[in-house]
This record gives sequence, C-alpha cells and structure tokens, in this order.
Amino acid sequence: MDFIFDVSALASDDEEFSDSKKDVLKYLKIIGVDTRYVSYTPEKLYINNLRFSKFSRKRQETFSKQYGNIEVVRNSLFQKICAKAAKSLSDIKPNSRILLPKDNFIVDMLLEPYTRKYGVKLINEGDYDLIVNPVILDDKVNQIFSTIFKGEGIAFDKNENEIYPLINVPLDWINSFLEMDGKSEIKNENNDELASSFMNFLEDVAPQYRENVLKASDYIESKL
Repeated sequence: MDFIFDVSALASDDEEFSDSKKDVLKYLKIIGVDTRYVSYTPEKLYINNLRFSKFSRKRQETFSKQYGNIEVVRNSLFQKICAKAAKSLSDIKPNSRILLPKDNFIVDMLLEPYTRKYGVKLINEGDYDLIVNPVILDDKVNQIFSTIFKGEGIAFDKNENEIYPLINVPLDWINSFLEMDGKSEIKNENNDELASSFMNFLEDVAPQYRENVLKASDYIESKL
C-alpha cells in the first residue's frame, strides 16, 4: 500500500506545495495519511494514533522529502494522552465553536485534529458553543478529596457547555511529554495540602487510585 501512495505522490511532482497549513495537510492526504489523527504545527506534526493515522515510516520518508523542515513526532506517550483525552471529547457536536484557554500547548495539540474530525472552530475570544476547562486528573482528584475532608461532600461542578480534554490525563504523563518535547512543565496550583499529602500516600499503595476516584465521583453524580 505504501508503494501505491508513493506513486500517487510522484504523479503529482508537477504540483507545487507551499509551507502553508492547507498545502501540508493536502500533501499528507495525497500520500495516504489520515490527518484526523495528526496534530499540526508549522514546525512539527504530532501523531495522535499511529494505526488510525496510517503514518508509516515509508510515508514519513515520503513526507520528509517534500517537507524536510517539519519534524514528525512519533511519541508513544503523547499517543496515550490522546487516547485518554478522546474519552471526554467524543460528545463534541460537529461545527462547534470552542473557546481555548490561553497558552496551553497540550490542549491546543489535543483539539487541533478535531477541526478535521468534527469541523470545529477553535477560537481564543468571541462567542462560543463550548469552552475548554483544562483541569487535569490530579487537580480534579485533589478537589474531590479536599471537599470531602472539609465535610462538604463531593462538589459536582461540571457544566454542560464545558469540555474537559485533560480530566482523564495524569499530570506526570503531561509533564514527561512536555519535557521530552522541550516545553515548560505544568505545575499544580492552589491544591489542598492535606489532600495532596493523602494522594502522595495513595500513590505508593494504589497507583491507579486517581482513575478510580474519578470514576466513583462520576458514577455518584450520574445517580443523583
């Protein structure tokens, strides 16, 4: 199959491709890459799902001959982050206007392919249908424990017009990927110290506790 797509690319040698986003994505389509599973930036392409994107090594070689200035990132941890994020993004309605948080690289990369998957428009200001809440799994679990320890019970504060791309993603995954990619790490802010201490204890005895706490909270909320 790779050979067939290479021939398709060679057949279009007379066509000139610029460095514009439109032309890069067009070229990827020509060589057989499904861009719904690739995050685009002018400097790098991040593969979200290796199998679904069909971005084989052979296709990467073909792409690099045309766009040697754009790096293809085949980071397995980023692909795991994308898989976690997809669970909370599956209900996005097509053609929605989504308001992004400022200066959040990981959120930008997770949502960029949805402009092709669902035809959404990503905006930084103005009217919107959905707004991104960038809360991370660790921070959400910290909030749950904090309200319980204060005797307030679990705070069910999800809003219908919010989406939560990082709510299933652990902070250490995000920071490990950002470090590998040469980006600044994300820091916990305004977390409850007692809840943080309890989470550190649970980390040693039950490493999967964060996912289980979130699932329990979601289950309780669905029943109330």
